[in-house]
Formats: sequence, C-alpha cells, structure tokens
Amino acid sequence: MKAFSTFILSFLLLSLASCLGEEPFSTAPDDKLVFSHDTLDLDTVIAGQSTNTYTFQIFNPNKKALHITRAALGGGASSPFAVNVDGMWLASGTGGPFTVYSEDSLRVFVNLNAPVTDLDDPQPIEEHISFFLESGGEQRVVLTAAGQDVVMLKGEEITEPTRFQSPRPYQIMDSLVVREGATLTLGAGVRLYFHPGAELVVHGTLKAEGTFDKRVVMRGDRLGNMFSNQPYDRIPGQWGGVHFTATSKDNDLTWCDIHAGDYGIRCDSSALDVQKLIIDNSIIHNTRGDAFHARHCQTFVANCQLTNAGGNCVTLLGGDHTFMHCTIGEFYPFTGGRGVALSFNNFDGDVPLPLTRCQFVNSIITGYADDDIMGSASETFKDTPFNYVFKNCLMNTPRVENEAIIDCIFEEDTEDKTLRKTGNFFPEFDTTQLLFPFTLSPKSAAVGMADINLTLQSGYTSDLNGKPRTTDGKADIGAYEAPEEEQEGEEP
Repeated sequence: MKAFSTFILSFLLLSLASCLGEEPFSTAPDDKLVFSHDTLDLDTVIAGQSTNTYTFQIFNPNKKALHITRAALGGGASSPFAVNVDGMWLASGTGGPFTVYSEDSLRVFVNLNAPVTDLDDPQPIEEHISFFLESGGEQRVVLTAAGQDVVMLKGEEITEPTRFQSPRPYQIMDSLVVREGATLTLGAGVRLYFHPGAELVVHGTLKAEGTFDKRVVMRGDRLGNMFSNQPYDRIPGQWGGVHFTATSKDNDLTWCDIHAGDYGIRCDSSALDVQKLIIDNSIIHNTRGDAFHARHCQTFVANCQLTNAGGNCVTLLGGDHTFMHCTIGEFYPFTGGRGVALSFNNFDGDVPLPLTRCQFVNSIITGYADDDIMGSASETFKDTPFNYVFKNCLMNTPRVENEAIIDCIFEEDTEDKTLRKTGNFFPEFDTTQLLFPFTLSPKSAAVGMADINLTLQSGYTSDLNGKPRTTDGKADIGAYEAPEEEQEGEEP
C-alpha cells in the first residue's frame, strides 16, 4: 500500500510538472510585452565607477506565455552598461532565451560604469536593450545617463595655501584635512562630493567664495535614487560634515549649500576674541545630527537657512554668537525623533561656558514642536554669563515677557493656529519627495515685520534668493522675502 501511495504521488507531481511545462505560448505578432519603463534614466553618474543597481520589470499581460529568444545590448560587449535579466547576465552584451508566462513578469537589473572622458561637463550616454520575441518582433528599452568626470582626492591633506577651482566635482574618498596654519579656498561653483563617512576637518582656515549664481556645494557622492522619487541627496547621513577644530580660526563661508550629512557644521572651543566662523548667504539642511553646533567660540551667521536636523538645527554651548535674517526650521521628516530649532546654554555638563552674547535679529525660529527654543542657564555656575537677546523675531515658543525679547512675534498669537507652519508661514512641504521650500508665504506673520534699520545697517539688503529686501520700505523676517500676494482675479 505504501509503494502504491508513493507511485500515485510521484505520478501526480510528474503530471503537474508536465502541465506547468506545457503552458501554451504565443507567436502572434500582436501579443507583446509591457515594460515598467520605456526609458530608464540613470541621470548623472560619476565616470569610472560602477553605479547603484537600477531595475525595471517586463510584464506579459497576454493569456499565453511569450518566449524571448534573445536579449541584447545595442553596444554589445563594448557597452558600458551591465544587465541581468531574470538572474542571467547578458555576457558580452547578449543572453537568453527567457520565458514570460501568462500574466507574469521578469525583473531586469542594470548598472553602469560610465567611461572617463577627461571632459569637464557631463557627457550623455544612450544605449538600448532589445528583446527579440519568437514571433519575430523586437521591443526595446532605452537606457540613458550622463557621465561626470571628477577630481578624486584620497587621504588629501592641505599643508600650504591651496585653492580648489576645478569645474569638475571633487570626490572626497575619505576625510579632507586642512592642517593648522594652512588655508584652503574654495572658488565659486566648486562642488565637494564626499564618500560616506568622509568629513572636511579644518585645523587651519577655510574660505568659500561662492556667489549667488555659483554656490559652493558640499554633499554626498551618491548620485542615484535610494527610493523612487527620493534621491540619496535628500537623505541625511550621506557623509560626515564640516568640522572646525580648536585651532581653526578666521573661517569665512559665503553662498554655500551644505546638506545631507551626519551633521552640518561643528565648531570646537576657542578664544572668544578670535573670529571662529562667519557664514552668510548659505543653506545647511537635512542632517542626521545637529545642523549647526558651536561650543564656546565666536560665530556670525547671516542670511542663512538652517533646517531639518535629527539633532538640533542650532546648538550653542557658551560663546559669542550673532544670527541675522536667518530661517531656522525644525521639520525633520524621518523616524527616530528630532531636536529643537534652537538650544543655547552656558554650560556643557559640569563645565561652565560663558554665553557672552547670543543674539538673534530679524530671524524665524520654528518647527513642529510646541516649543522649539530651549535656553538653559546653569544652576551650579550662577555667576557664569548667560546673555541673550531676540529682536524682531518670529518665535515658536510659549510667550514670555522680559527685556531680552524685543518686538518679537510668538506663533501662538498668530491668527490661524492650524496653518502656523506650511500653508501660512511657508509654502506646502512635499514630504513624499522630501522637498521643503522655506521661502515665505505672502500670508506669513513675518512679512514686513523685520527691523529695517538693522537690515540696512547689516548690509544684507537682498535675501537668500537674491531678491531685494527694502524696496517697499519694509523687510520680512527670516532669510527670504515673501512674494507679493496675488489679488483676487489677478492672472497668476
């Protein structure tokens, strides 16, 4: 009986395998495959280095199986693309056969090693994969990209006055170090692409000479997408950050865009009569830790956007600090919590750190929290200075009345509390694609409420978008001027 049962089971399994193997297939010219992408665009990639893997699917919507007799790259063995179809590499640019069963699919994997051209501008690359059907038909998916040559730096140390000015991006494979006594100058339009974990460590001096049209960019070197509609460049933690050590001084950064790091800028302790850092007309955005962290040093920050940090947007531990026309916004969208927009103290643990000046003028300090401004004076070191002032600021913190808060607007007092953030203060955020515009809404309570005399005295009479601030006799709080509100019936 046991032998008979085994025979029956074997017969059924063989019959099932036979049925599966005998699914009818079509050779009709009208029966075609459907592709998730007609064109797979890899965008700009670093030349000479293999990219991330990209993918698309092949669907068979027909009632019968379709046989792909061969899949082939147009460039054959010389193609810079490498393609895997359903687990089979297209060796020498061709491979097969493949079967796509009725209402089933195959997945195709693609990566690229773009050729090095020794040219400054990205060079377009176009290729196609042809899928030849048993019916005699041919269907194609186009592959496009642009290869960007880079200046690769590995183990680079700056020991004398040095200027970076290449129109090609600099790829920092590990930390770029500026030694004490040396100065590194970044010319207008310079781009620094940092490998994961790489930092810019400054023991000496860093100068960035960006302009409105040619900003100095510091970002990660991953150029592809992590998820659909989400480039790696919009994900924090792609590289380290910019670290000014205790010996660093006289740093001056203008028109910079620093984003997607483990942190943004970190300043270590130094004498308060020495200028540690001036940064203006710049953006520090989307960091895993603090966006701006300064410990017992002198800094000046003007016309800057400091936003979306997994830590705090701004952390000040003692020191001498002035912030003028800044937008500080804590709208970090990722899981794991977020800090506050601003934290300032006159101590660090059991170490007193005099806060000789902590001055915010014409600035927005806001975020998702009920209270985004946290200032703490040491209860142990009662004689340690704790000096702060907020002048003509828009603040997300419970209302407080004291002589250090001058002509400020508290968010809790604005008319429409349900629209205090996006839609009122700022345009709507796109959290799906991780796009956060911090330009002002025309309805914002910040419009026209800056101290225009201090704006004129500071010299920052144009905003971070280059728009004049004072032409109407008023200035808006924050780093951006609001556009004029459209009148009813007015053409957009």
